[in-house]
Amino acid sequence: MTHDKKPMISVITPAYNSEAFITETIQTVIDQTYPYWEMIIVDDRSKDDTVRLIKEMQDKDERIRLIELEENSGSAVARNTAIEHSRGRYIAFLDSDDGWYPEKLERQLKFMQNEDIAFSFTEYVRTLEDGTETDYISKAPETVDWDALMKRCVIGCLTVMIDTEKTGEVKMVDIRTRQDYALWLSLTRQGYTAYGLKEVLAKYRVVGDSISSNKWKAAKRNWYVFRHIEKQSLPKALWYFGHYAVIAIKDLIKYKVVVNKRAGKKNSGRE
Repeated sequence: MTHDKKPMISVITPAYNSEAFITETIQTVIDQTYPYWEMIIVDDRSKDDTVRLIKEMQDKDERIRLIELEENSGSAVARNTAIEHSRGRYIAFLDSDDGWYPEKLERQLKFMQNEDIAFSFTEYVRTLEDGTETDYISKAPETVDWDALMKRCVIGCLTVMIDTEKTGEVKMVDIRTRQDYALWLSLTRQGYTAYGLKEVLAKYRVVGDSISSNKWKAAKRNWYVFRHIEKQSLPKALWYFGHYAVIAIKDLIKYKVVVNKRAGKKNSGRE
């Protein structure tokens, strides 16, 4: 769908027990300088006030659409359901506890149109659970291919935009976690280079009990992707997993240093 030749962007958001952050997340989409979007939120049978809060935001903006799943099915099913109901040429991903800066959609769309790109991502800043921004910026290399992505996933799901007119239908593998990583690998394996926009346009919230904050679980899921989704031989999988593990440990150490530094500044400010 287009508006005066301007393409619609479908924002794909899975939600589950997201009452603490969902209103703030939706507001960052409403605040976008690019107005031609729809936000499709798929609730995965939340047990808290998530649905009520989404409906309150719907009353503020008709571009927000809510789909409620009949049973808890996981992020992959929620995202795929949203994609199936999307009407935009472009799709962008945003989880229910993350956020965007106001010019995210406008600047990324312009980048993709100017460079004739099918698959792009941006840089993002990590925030603490209370929303406090850290100095930890996830940088975006100019390009990422399949081999580089197997060694390190530098693509944050909350930063991705895909031109489905170029790629055709996209769908995530039905696994509980790392389904986004599996999709990036699938696209690059098909020959679509991921292009990085070197601007910080998104905010990734590190929630204490989130699956992604558990590095051991993340490592096991990566191994599953290497062996069962990408179907790599044992030697090849070990080779890529070795690269992943070393980089993941370095990133974890770097993040802890940044967080401790931020905590030190807060404490000194109270004295």
